[in-house]
Amino acid sequence: MENIKFTNLERQKTIGNLESEEFDLVVIGGGITGGGIALDAASRGLKVVLLEKGDFASGTSSKSTKLIHGGLRYLKQFDFWLVKEVGSERAIVHKLAPHLVLPEKMLLPLIENGSYGKWLTSIGLKVYDILAQVSGDDKRKMLEKKEAMKLEPLLPKKILNGAGYYAEYRTDDARLTIENIKTSLLFGAQALNYAKVNDFLYDNEKVAGVKVTDETTGKEFTIKSKYVISAAGPWVDELRSLNNSKKGKQLHLTKGVHLVFPYEKLPVKQSVYFDIPDGRMMFAIPRGKVTYVGTTDTNYNDNKDRVRTDIADAIYLISAVNNMFPDINLELDDIVSSWAGLRPLIHEEGKSASELSRKDEIFVSDTGLISIAGGKLTGYRKMAERVVDRIAKKMEEEYDTELKECYTEKIFLCGNVDFKKFKHVKKYISEVYDNIKNEGFSKHDAWFLVTNYGKQTEKILELYATIVEADPYVRLAKAEVAFGIDYEMVQTPMDFFIRRTGRLYFDIESIRTLMEPILKEFQNKFGVSNDIVQGWRITLEEELKEHSDFSLERG
Repeated sequence: MENIKFTNLERQKTIGNLESEEFDLVVIGGGITGGGIALDAASRGLKVVLLEKGDFASGTSSKSTKLIHGGLRYLKQFDFWLVKEVGSERAIVHKLAPHLVLPEKMLLPLIENGSYGKWLTSIGLKVYDILAQVSGDDKRKMLEKKEAMKLEPLLPKKILNGAGYYAEYRTDDARLTIENIKTSLLFGAQALNYAKVNDFLYDNEKVAGVKVTDETTGKEFTIKSKYVISAAGPWVDELRSLNNSKKGKQLHLTKGVHLVFPYEKLPVKQSVYFDIPDGRMMFAIPRGKVTYVGTTDTNYNDNKDRVRTDIADAIYLISAVNNMFPDINLELDDIVSSWAGLRPLIHEEGKSASELSRKDEIFVSDTGLISIAGGKLTGYRKMAERVVDRIAKKMEEEYDTELKECYTEKIFLCGNVDFKKFKHVKKYISEVYDNIKNEGFSKHDAWFLVTNYGKQTEKILELYATIVEADPYVRLAKAEVAFGIDYEMVQTPMDFFIRRTGRLYFDIESIRTLMEPILKEFQNKFGVSNDIVQGWRITLEEELKEHSDFSLERG
C-alpha cells in the first residue's frame, strides 16, 4: 500500500511550492467537510489545496458523538429528506473504511411516560429502515422487556416496557477526517495545517486566491486560485465578513459536551440511546476501556477557539445517566476525560438549539466566495458532492472544462486496501495480535492499531522494528509518532495525542506515561529547543487538566 509523504519537516519548501503554483480550488477548513471536498474535487481532476488554521479536525470534526448515524430523532421533526440521505450514507461510508466505521447496534429503551411509546417507536424505526434502505440483520427489531434486560441489565427494570433495537456505526471523527485528506493526496491534492486564511485576493472584483499566515512562524504568503470554498465550520461567518458578504442567513452555534468514564464505572454491555427528563435524547457508548456519554445542545456565543466543558454541563449529563440507570451512581470525580465542540447550524428565528435543522446550506457571495455550513458528520460526502457540483458548473461555463461526475462512493479511504466487510477487519485484528502478542501486547492493542490505522498498521510495525527502546509500549508509541510526522502532517504532541490517536479522550492515562519519551521524540524529529519542548509540556498538562479535572475548585 502506498504511503504518500505528508509532513511538516520541510514546511518552508512546501509553502514555497504552494506560492509558486496556481490552483483551481482553495478549500478553507481542514475538518470533515473540507477533507471531503478536497477528495471529491481532486478525484474529478481539479488542482486543489486545502488550508487549515489549526490542526486538521481541531474544530468540530474531533468533537462529535463519533457516530455515523441516520439521525433517528429527526423523524420527530418530520425531516424525512435528512434521514433518507444520511441514513443511506452510513452504509457507503462504512464500505469506504470498514476499519474506521464500525457496526454498532443501538438499544432504544421504552420507558413508562417516556418520549417514545411502543407503537410509535415500531413505526418510526420501520420508516427509518425504509428511508435509510436498511437490509438484512441491520433491520430494526422490537424487543420485549425480558429481551431488552438481557441485552442491557443496567436498564430500569421497574419502568421498562421493552426496547427498539437497530443498527448504526461508530467512528473516530478526527481519523475519518485525516484519512479523507490523505486520500485526496493520492489524486494530486495538497494540504497544509497551521495555515490561517486572513484575507482574499481579488481580480476584477472576483475572489482569486487567499492571503495566508503560517501560524508556526507568523510569516505571510499568498496562494492564487480560480475558486475558493470556505468549509470553516463555526468560522464560516468570520470569513464571510472578511469578504463583506455576511448577509441573509447566518450561523447559530450550539455547544455539545461529552463525558468519558472508566468502563467499570458505567459498564453498559452495548450502546444505548435514551430519553431524559427534559425531553432530549442521549447516548451511552462503550469504547474499549471506557464508556462515553453525550450530548448537550446549548446556545454558544463565547470563544470559538476554546470551547470548554463547564461543571454545569457535567452535572447535567451525570444526572441524566444516573436517572436512566438506577444501579449507576456517577459522580464528578468519576470523569476521566471529556470534550466539548460546536455545531455550526443555520439560524432560524424562534427555534431552540435542539429544534434547529441539521441540513447544510451553500452561500455564494457577489465576489464568488462559496461557503458551506450546517450538516452532519454522516453527510460529509454528499455535502462535498453538492458544493463541488457548483464548481463543476462554473468550470464549464467560465473555462469550457468538463469535470467528471462525483464517484467518491467508490474511493476507499487510506487504511482500507481490501476490507470488503467488517469480518475482514476482525480477521486482520487477529493477525496483528498474533504478530505482536510475543512483545507483551494485548488483543486490545491490536484492536486499537487496526481501528485507528487499518492496513497502515503494517507500516507502523515496520517502524517499530527499527526503534531501539526497552519498553514495548513506548516503542510502539514512538513508531506511531514517526508515522504521524512523516505521513499525517503531525506538527505538535497535541496533534498526536488528541487527533491522530484519540488518547486524550479514550486512554488519557497513557499520555501521563508516554509524555516525556514522546516529547523527546518530537524534539529529536523537529530539532527544536528545550524552550519549545517546555511549551508543549505545559500545553499538554493544561489539556489533561481541562479535560479531566471537574473538582469544584476548577477555574
